[in-house]
Order: sequence, then structure tokens, then C-alpha cells
Amino acid sequence: MSFFAPALEGTKPERYVQLNQELAALIGDERDFVANMANMAALLFHQLPDLNWAGFYLMREGELVLGPFQGKPACIRIPLGRGVCGTAAATRETQLVPDVHAFPGHIACDADSRSEIVVPLIRDGMIIGVLDLDSPKPGRFDEDDRAGLESAAGLLLGASLML
Repeated sequence: MSFFAPALEGTKPERYVQLNQELAALIGDERDFVANMANMAALLFHQLPDLNWAGFYLMREGELVLGPFQGKPACIRIPLGRGVCGTAAATRETQLVPDVHAFPGHIACDADSRSEIVVPLIRDGMIIGVLDLDSPKPGRFDEDDRAGLESAAGLLLGASLML
């Protein structure tokens, strides 16, 4: 059985509605956080255009540690407050970066990445990790991506039991 629908259609907000419907169906009744993150990373990587990385970093003993992802091998550990991921975790705010080379302290795990969006994962007031998407295209992410990905992160957090 295939979980992937045909290519998403319509406006970007409409495509995110479809994507989040796919995510909800993919997660279904599954409660395992790692399994749900792995499938969500695959879904995002294959359904959103112009990505070269999609995945998660999880809070472990005060730093972000690589979790499930799709794309090239990545940095394993990121200190809080460092780079786009560490900034999103420290501020608890989505970071939408049109040009990663202009972001102070950017960590270049993949030299091909030009833009990035990072959504903090917060449950019960605690930061548990981040959702990170990279693109080789400058300016790839916008407010529609922010809204759609924050909604997807909410679906993941609502469906999954934490580790």
C-alpha cells in the first residue's frame, strides 16, 4: 500500500492542507515518536519541491542531536543558540532564513544549502527538538511554508508519545 498521493496541487496553502492530510493518514494510530519522525521526514522530502534535506534534531542533555532525516549525512550535534537549528531551539521561534550565508553563526553541514526553515518542537512548555528543512535555492521558504510546517509539527506532537 502506498502512502504517497500524487503530486500536490493548488496554491501553496492548499498543498500544505493536502500534505498534512497525508501526514495524518501516515501517522494514523502510531504513537512511536521516532517512527513518526522518520515517516514525516520522508514525506516532506519527497512531497515538497526543492529540498536537499528534511529531518529532525532532538534535545539531548542540553544540545541538539541528529534524529531521523532524509538527505545527505548531517552534523550530529548542534549547541543551543548556534546556527539556525540552535537558534530556533533557544528562542522557541521558527527561523525562516532566505540566505543561510547571511545568518550569523550558520553551520554549513551541506555546502549546497542556500535557504533553511527550522520549526521548534515544543511539548508541555519544553523544547524537545526541531524540524529542519534545507534547500539549494535561495529564498525557497516563506510564510506559507512556516504556517504549513508549524501545522505539520503540531500533528506530529499531538499523535506521538515522547521517548
